[in-house]
Amino acid sequence: MVIKEQIIIEKLTGTRTRKLYICLPESYEEDETRRYPVMYMFDGHNIFFDEDATYGKSWGMADYMERSQKDLIIVGVECNHEGNGRLQEYSPFNFENATLGKIKARGSSYMNWLVRTLKPMIDKRFRTLPDRTNTIIAGSSMGGLMALYGATAYNHVFQRAACLSPSLWVSPGKVLEMIARAHIRRDTCIYMDYGSEEMFNHASNAEALISTSHLLLTKRVNLAFRIIPGGTHCEASWEQQVPVFMDCLGV
Repeated sequence: MVIKEQIIIEKLTGTRTRKLYICLPESYEEDETRRYPVMYMFDGHNIFFDEDATYGKSWGMADYMERSQKDLIIVGVECNHEGNGRLQEYSPFNFENATLGKIKARGSSYMNWLVRTLKPMIDKRFRTLPDRTNTIIAGSSMGGLMALYGATAYNHVFQRAACLSPSLWVSPGKVLEMIARAHIRRDTCIYMDYGSEEMFNHASNAEALISTSHLLLTKRVNLAFRIIPGGTHCEASWEQQVPVFMDCLGV
């Protein structure tokens, strides 16, 4: 069951009211004493239903949850669709690009909102397991970068993360600095992948992936890193990875 409603986001960019998606497992109403882990996902409008997705194709998570009967709550928030608003909210670092221009990072503000406002609201309203070991973060592209940011800089909140096609190219050096400075516990589990057909969409992608993976392993992260043969930068490709990353994260 997926609940759709509106939520107000303070102190960020663009439209303050966004769609909030909350997917409850089939067993949620069967046992009123049971509590569940929670996965927070970026680009919530692209996660569950094709009719809500930006390009008409979602990750199909609603169907996947129904088929798999996973005992998990999934929470997704719609992104900012205005101008470069999504890039700003989903980047922990300021960066500049010949095509995009200068992007002022608001990723820290967004993550603070997620951790300090959204998560407490979800924990209060639903029967969650609110501790770190039962809190997961996931996303793709810029959302994949934010998931990596959450799992490292906010490692005290998120034990597990799925980072699909993460946009490491926006600032590879700052990504490495972020990971190097982070206090990452050894039970941290991160899934990261990239499609073979998108590897060279940006000049620094391949090198950034190698450097980031090496540093995560150096920090003793339980890392699952994959190159997807034929994989591209789109929801249809990411949908194919859902069963894999869910298993890798032990969900």
